Amino acid sequence: MEKIAQGAEATIYLDKDIIIKERLPKKYRIKEIDEKLRTRRTRKEAKVLGSLPVPGPKLIKSDDKVMVIEMEYLRGTVLSSCLEKKDYIAISKEIGHNMRKLHDATIIHGDPTTSNMIYSDKVYFIDFGLSFTSIKTEDKAVDLHLLSQALESKHHKIAKKCFKAVTGAYADKKVLKRLLKVEARGRNKAK
Repeated sequence: MEKIAQGAEATIYLDKDIIIKERLPKKYRIKEIDEKLRTRRTRKEAKVLGSLPVPGPKLIKSDDKVMVIEMEYLRGTVLSSCLEKKDYIAISKEIGHNMRKLHDATIIHGDPTTSNMIYSDKVYFIDFGLSFTSIKTEDKAVDLHLLSQALESKHHKIAKKCFKAVTGAYADKKVLKRLLKVEARGRNKAK
């Protein structure tokens, strides 16, 4: 078993063709609160992985007693490292289409960045550690806003074109109208 990533929430290992995500205790939290939070997040992430309506890793098993999720290893490249070298408009349309499918299934990703997507023959969404379920238009708009900010941060030169393609493919007028309000709030805070 090889450690392949260390995040704020978890350590990721690769064991043959299986990804093992181990959610780590936080020493700065009260132990009981930390255990409840990690258990809830492990259960929630496993539930989302078990019902993904878009390409992503298949859930193999989860154990919320030891805070571990096992899932399929996806071969490909982290999208953040290759987006600008590919047909980024077509990829952005695919992202928009898949964000709409997630939201229609009441899944809010919570951290939709190109670092949380794998690209091979298509775009695979990964890392649902901050995901949750919601039918609220506001939550869907905020999820899209987070993607917009991530594109601006990591892919500044092509961000506007990419996000225009994302929203064009997303095509839910109600959510896109709310997105304008979410963006306006962000601009007002910056002033």
